[in-house]
Amino acid sequence: MELNKLNIKEAVKGLKDKKFSSVELTKSCLDAIAKYENYVKAFITILEESSLAQAKLSDDLIKKEGENAFVLKPLLGIPYACKDNFCTKDAETTASSNILKGFIPPYESTVTKKLKETGAVLLGKTNLDAFAHGSSTETSDFFTTRNPWDLTRVPGGSSGGSAAAVSANMCIFAIGSETAGSIRGPASWCGITGLKPTYGRVSRYGLIAMASSTDSPGPLTKTVEDSALILNVISGKDPLDATTSPKVVPNYLTELKSLDIKSLKIGRPKSYFELDTKPGLQKGVRTQVNKAIKTLEELGAEIVEMDLTSPKYSIAVYTILQRSEVSSNLARFDGIRYGKPRSSFGFEAKKRIMLGAYALSSGYYDEYYAKAQKVRTLVIEDFNKAFEVVDLIVSPTYPCVATKVGESDNSAMFGELMDVFQEPSSIAGLPGISVPCGFYEKMPVGIQFIGPHMSEPIVLRLAHQFQQDTDFHLSFPNLERDDK
Repeated sequence: MELNKLNIKEAVKGLKDKKFSSVELTKSCLDAIAKYENYVKAFITILEESSLAQAKLSDDLIKKEGENAFVLKPLLGIPYACKDNFCTKDAETTASSNILKGFIPPYESTVTKKLKETGAVLLGKTNLDAFAHGSSTETSDFFTTRNPWDLTRVPGGSSGGSAAAVSANMCIFAIGSETAGSIRGPASWCGITGLKPTYGRVSRYGLIAMASSTDSPGPLTKTVEDSALILNVISGKDPLDATTSPKVVPNYLTELKSLDIKSLKIGRPKSYFELDTKPGLQKGVRTQVNKAIKTLEELGAEIVEMDLTSPKYSIAVYTILQRSEVSSNLARFDGIRYGKPRSSFGFEAKKRIMLGAYALSSGYYDEYYAKAQKVRTLVIEDFNKAFEVVDLIVSPTYPCVATKVGESDNSAMFGELMDVFQEPSSIAGLPGISVPCGFYEKMPVGIQFIGPHMSEPIVLRLAHQFQQDTDFHLSFPNLERDDK
């Protein structure tokens, strides 16, 4: 049995049944990292010593308490990877930026703290576009992560390292963050499941901020069921983050099995399938997504053809808002309290700081930032009207399959164009999930489901039901061909 290829549910059962230990499970993941990391380049930091020590403690607790150990610690002994923009106490956190290289946080992010408290074993920190500025993981200040399905292609971004690590079975699950597409996009291109929760459902405390009004931590997993389990752990009100919701966190695993999708109305927005902005929607992607929608119909869901404002209008809105918030958030990195001098910022960060400062400057604030906020309100109202008619909205996750390394150099707006289907829901703070729905040019294609605020139970249920009826999520890349 290749333990690193297990999902969370399978790994927890194996640990409970004492078929293997957490140390064996962790070593299996570390062996996969040692074997494939030179090709995939998913990790910035590998915490071999501390992860094995944590795994040993997990085994000791399981030996002492048996299955009872999993009551309070549902992730006990499960190895995971974390995007390197979450602060981890006593472990380097760089956000893939030279300016933070060598930074050891004196505190723990809420997300990683909750995972630690529930027994998860941190294997290492994964690569991303520096400060999460990008959709390909090519703007990392350190190196480019490769797509495990085709090493000449990118994994998406900015959570590309986390997605690649899960896809290559280097970990059992991973944590990412999304501002607009940074979880769902890499999940689509790497053929895994990526959940972006409702804004405020998961605490941002300890997450190095990019755009504070849309940043959303979330899981990258092998199945929807695993995503529901992780969401159970990381959700909830946090006194350290005033933007977190006080609403009670339901048991997403229980909710997963309680909803009949035959009662669901799913909107298929024409504007998302007839995109007229370059590069447009790839024909093969459209075909695979339409096939998946047909499957949903066969499962009993009602598909409703509907009108929704074209996602292309969200590109400008998101760009202005994101750049403005970036310029504000990155102002704290002055090289005085911590970090390197501001000259250490990469080109992408400098570009975004300048654009944001311009949009917020006197004489241009009303013309750009204030106007973008007004259009943002229109986007939110558009979704509110849509959800009066349908329960969920379905669309492609990305407009094309994974692009070649270096292709993003040809477009200054590469990320915004790739994230076109996520930007509207992100600026509206809505939850969404991407799951694999087929292949085109031998590369994974993702389908996404978007719901109203706090509708994660319904979003997860539909995606779970789709995975129960299909096997796309069971396909993983074969990296053995490169191990020579």
